[in-house]
Amino acid sequence: MECKIKIEKGKHLELLTLMNRIRLFEQIAEELFLHGEVPGFLHSSIGQEASAVGVCAAIGIDDYMATTHRGHGHVVAKGGDVNRMMAELYGKVTGYCRGKGGSMHISCRELGILGANGIVAGGIPITTGAALSAKMRGTDQVAVSFFGDGASDEGAFHESLNIASIYKLPVLFVCENNHYAESNPQAKHQNIKDVAVRAKAYNIDSVIADGTDIMDVYQKTLTAVEQLRKGNGPILMENKCYRWSGHYVGDPAVYRPKDEPLEWKTNRDPIKLYAGFLMENKIADSKELEAITEQETKRIWDAVEFARNSDDPDLTVAMEDVYA
Repeated sequence: MECKIKIEKGKHLELLTLMNRIRLFEQIAEELFLHGEVPGFLHSSIGQEASAVGVCAAIGIDDYMATTHRGHGHVVAKGGDVNRMMAELYGKVTGYCRGKGGSMHISCRELGILGANGIVAGGIPITTGAALSAKMRGTDQVAVSFFGDGASDEGAFHESLNIASIYKLPVLFVCENNHYAESNPQAKHQNIKDVAVRAKAYNIDSVIADGTDIMDVYQKTLTAVEQLRKGNGPILMENKCYRWSGHYVGDPAVYRPKDEPLEWKTNRDPIKLYAGFLMENKIADSKELEAITEQETKRIWDAVEFARNSDDPDLTVAMEDVYA
């Protein structure tokens, strides 16, 4: 890990705090889900925290962001309140979507979060549209679309890159390549090693980052966003990472080599890598890092209590927010 730009200690600790917040949120949510307390369906992004935080740290609150069914980390990284997020997972009225969206459809207009999306590649054209809106209004806003390697096979991906290229839209397409599209390893659904090469077909720039190295992701995103704000057109960014658990919480993941997850957890844990970097460079010590973990553990359990004590939506609002 290498930091090529000047970053204050407070910023470093903020980034590590967000990574811990995401991990603990998902670990505790998984535990509660497996005990039958959280309804619906969960898709965990544990192991991918550096990608979410590194990208979102390089954009502003006014910038747009859309995510996927695996979107808890992106929402937290963009500034999402864990109380409202946990309440949404519980289906409570205090949630971001008043308990109607659940894990896969969290959105927050005030934070520029256009929504998680249960449809593979569904958020890509939405983000492209937001970028078009920014360009038509003459703002310097950018839009970021998170998606997986499997989504880059979808027509929505290719149509969006084509339109963004034609109109030079300020959109950053972020492929979090965790090497699996549901249960299919990348080699079985793509005849390419790097998703980033697909940018060539649309004559746009691309960049590949180590999705377990937050400094690499953050610095490369800063550079990309600077180009977007100058009006130089869209960029396809590929963050190479790994999801620690299966496609969904409870997935036995028998399609993966038995030792593969352990190898990534042992050698490429993004939180441990970053914590090690901070200690090696005397930016923070072990006591400070332990304090962050304790603080965020309490924060998430407080969010659980907030959700438990919140009301269920009233049946009278069941047909509100329905288009047809």
